[in-house]
Amino acid sequence: MLKSARTVAIALFAVAASAHAQTADDFLAASRAVSAQLIQQLGAQLKQELAKGGPEGAIGVCSEAAPAIAGQLSRQSGARVARVSLKTRNPLLGTPDAWEQAVLVEFDRRVAAGEKPETLEYSETVIEPQGRYFRYMKAIPVQPLCLTCHGTDAMIAPEVAQRLQREYPHDRARGYTVGQIRGAVTVKRPLD
Repeated sequence: MLKSARTVAIALFAVAASAHAQTADDFLAASRAVSAQLIQQLGAQLKQELAKGGPEGAIGVCSEAAPAIAGQLSRQSGARVARVSLKTRNPLLGTPDAWEQAVLVEFDRRVAAGEKPETLEYSETVIEPQGRYFRYMKAIPVQPLCLTCHGTDAMIAPEVAQRLQREYPHDRARGYTVGQIRGAVTVKRPLD
C-alpha cells in the first residue's frame, strides 16, 4: 500500500512537471499525494518504534526518520517537502517561512472557529524573488498518541522529558491538547 501511494505521488509530480499547461488542480492532487505519503510513512514508523522501544525510542523517529522521509520524497517529487510548526522542536528543521507562518496562523484561527483540524489544507501559486511556486500545506492535528511527547509537562513521562531536553534544548513543541494544530506538511513546487 505504501509503495503504491509513493508510486502515485511520484507519477503525479512527473506528470505535473512534464507539461507547462498543468492546472492548479493537478498540482493540488500531486501535493496531497506526497503529503499523505509523508504522514503515512512517519505514522507507521512512529507506531512501530513505540511498540518496540516505547516513547523514548520514538523520539528518534521524529528527529532522524522524519527528515529522511521528507528528503526522499523531495528528491522523488522535485518539490521541497517538509514539516513546519509555529512551536518548533528543532528550529533548524521545522521553522516556517513567512508564507508558512501565515498559513499556520490561519489554520489555528480556523480550528478555533470550529473547523475540523484533519480537513485543513491550503494552496496557492505565489511569486517570490526566486521564481513562481505552487505552495501547499496540510495541517497535522494533535492526536492522543502525540501527547506522549508534545502534551503538557504533567502528561510527559520524566524520562521522556529528560531525553527531549537533551536532544532538543530549544524545544517549544509542548503543551498541546488533542485537536490543536501541531504543524503542517508543506510542499513547495517550482513552476518556472
